[in-house]
Amino acid sequence: MHTLSDKITIQLSDDTEVSVKGYIAPFEYDSSDFYVEWDELANIRVAHPEKQYPASVFQSFLPSEPVSVGECWQIQKEGALTLLRQLSPCPQLKLHINSGDPSRAMWACLRAYNEEYVEILFRIHGQFVLNSGWLTPSQFAGHLMIDRLQEKIVSFKLHVPQTTLNFDIGWTQEDEHTAAAIGYCPQMEIYTDTTSQDVKFIKAITQEEAKRALVSCFYEFQRIDWVSLEEALEIAPAQQKPIHVISVDGPLFDESC
Repeated sequence: MHTLSDKITIQLSDDTEVSVKGYIAPFEYDSSDFYVEWDELANIRVAHPEKQYPASVFQSFLPSEPVSVGECWQIQKEGALTLLRQLSPCPQLKLHINSGDPSRAMWACLRAYNEEYVEILFRIHGQFVLNSGWLTPSQFAGHLMIDRLQEKIVSFKLHVPQTTLNFDIGWTQEDEHTAAAIGYCPQMEIYTDTTSQDVKFIKAITQEEAKRALVSCFYEFQRIDWVSLEEALEIAPAQQKPIHVISVDGPLFDESC
């Protein structure tokens, strides 16, 4: 254990291994009924129900230098892609609908720590390439808890959140035309059997604060100090500024549509 002011160094022992389980539930809905007509989607299953990993895989999720609570850093792609392959054989970080830098598709945040434990939240954006199309989750969210004294993983989970619609789906059909849909899968995750303990941390931010810090790494508009329409109608005349109104039918802060 090392400390520098309020910053800490997070380490893992190289001689440990972690057993990770995986599960994908059948899709329950999509806007074009692909989950009924497209066999590959209808029969999608986890690639490896259980797999052993060396600690070096999870080292990719740790910061390369001391960090403080609330600080974010980029995850290294090698470890993340290795773990995503447990779900499906062909994950990729460059999205078909986004020309952004794939190296910036993964961020982690130090949420809390005490003398014994560290909790990290993370968020990854990627997709799975299938034989006849692709699946783009809204996001992969997760947490990692580490025993600082033994330098071992206490618990790990990576999952697609259970929002109302959590997947963008593309199906390339026999005429080479690719049709798109938005859909819902109730469970897609990899996880350890151990769960996070009820720990009293000495330094921490809330789960929501950590998630907001992460989403701001992906979408800069999330850093705007938004106000309600009612407040805007009061502020605009006083500041002599116009109000621009935009109506959308889905969230702007994930990749589900």
